Amino acid sequence: MAQEGFLIKQEKYLEAGIHIGTKLRVIDMTRFIYRTRSDGLYVLDLRKVDERIRLAGKLLSRYDPKEIVVVASRTYSSMAANQFALLTGAKVATGRFVPGLFTNSSRVDFVEPKLVIICDPKGERQAVVECGKMGLPTIGLCDTDNFTMYIDWVVPCNNKGRRSLLLIFWLFAREMAISSGKVASYDEFKPTFEEFEAAAQAPPPPTVEAPAEGAPDVASEAPAEPSEGTNPKTVNAADSADEDEAEESDSDGKKEGETEEETAARKKAKASKPKAAKKAPAKAKPKEKDEKVAAPEEKPASSEKEEKKEE
Repeated sequence: MAQEGFLIKQEKYLEAGIHIGTKLRVIDMTRFIYRTRSDGLYVLDLRKVDERIRLAGKLLSRYDPKEIVVVASRTYSSMAANQFALLTGAKVATGRFVPGLFTNSSRVDFVEPKLVIICDPKGERQAVVECGKMGLPTIGLCDTDNFTMYIDWVVPCNNKGRRSLLLIFWLFAREMAISSGKVASYDEFKPTFEEFEAAAQAPPPPTVEAPAEGAPDVASEAPAEPSEGTNPKTVNAADSADEDEAEESDSDGKKEGETEEETAARKKAKASKPKAAKKAPAKAKPKEKDEKVAAPEEKPASSEKEEKKEE
């Protein structure tokens, strides 16, 4: 419910900081300033802010939403304007305003709106000038440091704050719905401001590109990784160690054709000897060269004696 003739409760305006201006004041905005704070910031008249938003909403309802363009060059204004466009169907020009968007009909992205909303007359001065040249009606969100030349309807507000801009565009959408007869009362209007704010701040859903037709499946063609503990060298070394242990266990028994005394003597001699450490698996020797130099043959000693005798 509205309080004291306001569109919303006065506390909502104060929480959003819609009335907080800057430390600069131009003569065009003097009539909308209520007082000056101790820190030098100018404070806007909240009643005039509320009245101007109400009349701006009624003005917007007279136009087809497709013929309305919102110029939003800043991050916070783009966030609020995009959500406003989703609710109403209006168009949004975000980022830097390119000269000729409203005046050069040969451009591919040429737009011919019937009504333009300017979020920052200082940063979007080119859009304001083109609207003035083309005679386009404009609604300007003006702070205490903004000139109002070529602005047909001034809405005094904090045009730099995130919550302030979100609240303004939510009120614009609600007033358009009320004035056009889409909803009978404020209570029927959806979404609420909290839902509007949450939707504007939500990150866009990630886009997943589908693989092109005929493209190989990388996951299916990838070679299988060897599992742990399948190193052939490790397995062979373990097998040889098991064989050595088996031979040792067999040697402890009685050999075939051996007497009991001989067996006991052999076991005693074996126990007295220190156990040798198991040998590590021998490394593979490098291949020898195919061509080897033949070593000279040595003659036996007997053949040398026979040769001396013959001489």
